[in-house]
Amino acid sequence: MDIVVTGANGFLGKHLVLALQRLGHTVLPITRQTSPAQRSRALRRADFVYHLAGVNRPNNPDAFTSENVGFTEAIAMELLSYNPVPVVFASSTQAQMNNPYGVSKREAEETLLIYAERAETNVYLYRLPNVFGKWARPFYNSAVATFCHQVAHGQTLEILNPERLMTLAHIDDVVASFVSVLNEPAELYPVVISHDMTLFDVARTIESFETVRKARGIPDLSNRFIKQLYSTYVSYLPMERMTTSLKMHQDARGSFTELFKTPDRGQVSVNIARPGVTKGEHWHDTKHEQFIVVSGEGIIRLRAIDHEKVMVFHVSGEQLEVIDIPPGYVHNIENTGTVDLITVMWVNEPFDVLSPDTYAQKVEEYESEVS
Repeated sequence: MDIVVTGANGFLGKHLVLALQRLGHTVLPITRQTSPAQRSRALRRADFVYHLAGVNRPNNPDAFTSENVGFTEAIAMELLSYNPVPVVFASSTQAQMNNPYGVSKREAEETLLIYAERAETNVYLYRLPNVFGKWARPFYNSAVATFCHQVAHGQTLEILNPERLMTLAHIDDVVASFVSVLNEPAELYPVVISHDMTLFDVARTIESFETVRKARGIPDLSNRFIKQLYSTYVSYLPMERMTTSLKMHQDARGSFTELFKTPDRGQVSVNIARPGVTKGEHWHDTKHEQFIVVSGEGIIRLRAIDHEKVMVFHVSGEQLEVIDIPPGYVHNIENTGTVDLITVMWVNEPFDVLSPDTYAQKVEEYESEVS
C-alpha cells in the first residue's frame, strides 16, 4: 500500500514508518519541511493515512488551533475532495479535558468524524496515554524519557508531583495497534495496552535499573511492562557507559569472570582453562551448574559422591551442548586441546563468600561411563 504518515519525523512517526516499511509498504512522509504541493500529491496517492502530526507544547497557544485543528481540517478537505481513504488519528486522553491542548485534539477528532461520515470511510481515533520508548525526547515527549536520560547521565531526579498516577503505553504496542487496523477494522476509539504507575514509582523503578546494572544483575523481566521500561532505559545510555569492565580472577591456570548475578535466576560466568589444565575437583551440596564449552576441546568428568564410577563427557566448541552438574557430584573440567578452553557456566545461585557451598574433592579415575 501507499501510506501517508504525517509527523513522520516525530517520536511516533519514526517508529511507525520503520514498521510499515518492514511490512513492504511504501511510506509517503509528511513533515514540517513538506510543501503544500508535495502534501497534496501524497494525499491524492495514498491508500491509507496516519495523521500523527501535532503540537503539545507550543510557544504560542494559538498554535494549538492552527497546528492541531487547522492542519487536520486541511488534510480532511484534501481527502474528501480527491481521495476518501481511511485515517488513523493520534489523539490524546487529554481530549476529554478542557485545557487548550485537549480542546484542540477534541476539535480535530470532530473534524475527522465529519470527514468519515461524508466520505463513507473509516476513521480510528486513538486517545493515547503517555507513550514511552526509545527515541523519545527528554524534557519534551514524556517523563519516562526525562527520567531515563537523567539516571543514565548520573543526574538527580526532580519529581514535582510524585503521587500523580500515569497511564503508560509502550511505543511498540501503539505501533502494533496502528498497523493492525490496516487489515482488520477496529472500534472508533481503539485501545492500546497500558499500565498505571505513580510518577514516584516510575522514577524509583528506573533508578533501580541503574543499581542492578552496577551490581552486574538483571531486573526481573517476567513483568512485560518492567521489561519494556528497562529496554527503554538502556536506550538512553551514553556511549561511554555502554562498556563495563569486568573483574577477571586470573592465575597460571587461566581465569574466571562473573558476568551476571541475580538472586532469583542464578549467576553466569566465563571460565578459561589453559592447555593441559584441569579445573574444579570439588562438589556442591545444593548448587546446580550447567557448563557450555564455546571454544577449544576438553573433558568434563562427574562422579556422584557415593559412587566410584566416573561419567566422562567429551566437549568441544565445534558442537555446543549443555552439560548438567547436579548437586552432590564431584566434577572437573580438563583442557585436552592446544588452545584455551572457554566455558560459559551457569549456577542456580550467585556466589556467596560467606556460604560458598564448595567442597574440595578429586574425581578419582575409576572405570568410566562415557556419555
